[in-house]
Amino acid sequence: MHIDLDRHSGITLTEQIRTSIADRIQSGLLQEREKLPSVRNLSRLLEVSLMTVFHAYEILEQEGLIERIQGKGTFVQGKSTRSSDQHKQDRAEKPSLDWQNTVADYLPRAQYWRMMQTPLLDVAKLSMAALHTSLIPTEWISKQFFQYAQVDPTLLTEYGPVQGDSKLREAVIPYFRERNIMTSPNEIMILNGSQQGIDLVASTFVGPGDCVVLEEPVYPCTIDVFRKRGATIYTIPIDEEGMQVDRLAMLCDSRPPKLIYTNPTFQNPTGTVMSARRRAQLLELAQSYHSIILEDDATSDIYFGSEPPPSIKSMDTHGHVIYLKGISKFISPGCRIGFLIADGTFIARLVGSKGISDLGSPLITQKAILPFFSSNQLKKHLPPLREKLKERRDLVLRILNRSAPKGVHWTKPDGGLNIWITLPHALNADDLHTCALKEGLSFLPGHVCYPTQQQYHHFRISFSYLDLPLLEQSVATLCRLLHDFVQSDRHSQQIMHM
Repeated sequence: MHIDLDRHSGITLTEQIRTSIADRIQSGLLQEREKLPSVRNLSRLLEVSLMTVFHAYEILEQEGLIERIQGKGTFVQGKSTRSSDQHKQDRAEKPSLDWQNTVADYLPRAQYWRMMQTPLLDVAKLSMAALHTSLIPTEWISKQFFQYAQVDPTLLTEYGPVQGDSKLREAVIPYFRERNIMTSPNEIMILNGSQQGIDLVASTFVGPGDCVVLEEPVYPCTIDVFRKRGATIYTIPIDEEGMQVDRLAMLCDSRPPKLIYTNPTFQNPTGTVMSARRRAQLLELAQSYHSIILEDDATSDIYFGSEPPPSIKSMDTHGHVIYLKGISKFISPGCRIGFLIADGTFIARLVGSKGISDLGSPLITQKAILPFFSSNQLKKHLPPLREKLKERRDLVLRILNRSAPKGVHWTKPDGGLNIWITLPHALNADDLHTCALKEGLSFLPGHVCYPTQQQYHHFRISFSYLDLPLLEQSVATLCRLLHDFVQSDRHSQQIMHM
């Protein structure tokens, strides 16, 4: 089992081992009943003391993630209702693949993959931060696909340019300039979604031991990307103004970051907006310490009142900001189109990295999206989309205000797709999620959004994916579950104090 340990981090080796194994279990990379290395073998592989591994296993066992069986070894503790005999029977029916456990991999975890792979066919997905079908211009996009395939069949038979279709790169220039991002086609690269941009920036500029700063909590997939690169991750908490830049400044004095990731506008998962003041301070810090800012802008077009502050990229004059803009959250997730903007040599290096990665994005999807930016289609699409999403947000907030129990708190986002809910500190949102799945609901447990010291009393719900009647029903059910969950905890506390 490969675990990257940072012996210069402020986090103990025991906690690093515990976190790495816990992440693998929770994301499904380590499956229930799978045997873990012995304390002796893992201590030898990681070059740490026996007691360091022993204490890590001890904590994992206390958390209910592993089970130590005298004389047999240490195993992943399953949460399945299936019996141990059933598991043994399943394993006996096919040849053993246990030899695969001896092959090291370099995956830190795969939390998003785990959430997406969970069979949720009959579950109302409050977990899904995506648009409901009725909010996506599917007929219009389908028509573009058909027309371009008919007019130019070579779109289906040829590779596109690695940097992306030149006409699309030219067509998006007015869109970005309206947002005060002064760029040119040569400084734009088209991506297979903005997630690819995060991965390309990490694979190009981040290596083992490099200092990377993430917001806390943060979009879960960024954690996986930077851990896979072997980065030393530091986290900066966010408040109602976004990332607490004063705390970042203190970190920079001792450990200047190579890269700072931020999702400053309607942040995923919390929905908060970084103030204009802090955006300027963050850029000033990056300039002082020659750091890269990776600005992930997924939902700034989805605002419900006044427009959010200008992007950090719009203030950047020295090429410190690499800017990502995905269209999944406001046009179509299925097209998997995103844009990366970078200056100077950064763009050339990133295009080279993309060439290694995939040889270029599909031309047909780029052509289908092109008319959105080359005509007034986007300007016609966005205002009604904002109104419909605001209606959904308001519906959820009304139900929460009316029906959620005391002690539960939530954000009130001015845009985006998500609401961040906080339970009393002693409660575990994972346990609530187990109850919710039995009632036909899913949400995103908050612990997956914390890179280091995980917090378990938060979760995220999205108001964009379900139709209105199901959304109303689902949030009402969630509030009922919250009442039962909080009341059960209060009853347990009373018994403990009797």
